[in-house]
Amino acid sequence: MDRVDDLARAFERFPGIGPRQAKRFVYHLLSTNVNDRSRLADLIARIGESVAQCRECMRYWSGSGELCIYCADRSRDDSMLMVVEKDQDLAAIERTGAYRGRYFVLGGVLTLSGKGAIREAELIQRVERRTHEGLQEIILALSATSEGEHTGDHLRERLSPLREHVKLTVLGRGLSTGSELEYADSPTLSSALQNRKET
Repeated sequence: MDRVDDLARAFERFPGIGPRQAKRFVYHLLSTNVNDRSRLADLIARIGESVAQCRECMRYWSGSGELCIYCADRSRDDSMLMVVEKDQDLAAIERTGAYRGRYFVLGGVLTLSGKGAIREAELIQRVERRTHEGLQEIILALSATSEGEHTGDHLRERLSPLREHVKLTVLGRGLSTGSELEYADSPTLSSALQNRKET
């Protein structure tokens, strides 16, 4: 059994990591001292003990209780719900300081072939409940990729029965086609948010 190849294959399962990068990670670990490797292994083994998933927006966060700091914040605007693909997108939007509404993290996108798992049922449930609590707008803040567009189309179709109660908008296209939200700079994201349009 080749432990280098085994660990490299484990790293390849991380998003955006190919075989060459995975091997670089392994050789980097081999070149570090044993204490650093032990600390990393311990951090990985114990991450589930200190990180929870918010029951409302579904993001992962470090803290206690069922709600993250954004969902527990009563000063945020309950009339808006922004739907993002992943936790990193939520963090990117928060860095802009341009949005004070609520969030929902889908947990991914649908591929063009229809594969992929998103938290669709949970989203519909949240939206249906929130329409009775003053929700007025759902912002589909998905990446400007083919998968992001496909996921947006699917969600628009699923949310269409609720359109008499809520407005459905998408980010303005200050974002270039093919770009992911987490990599966009704050001014671009702020502009895309301010120039959102009904869909």
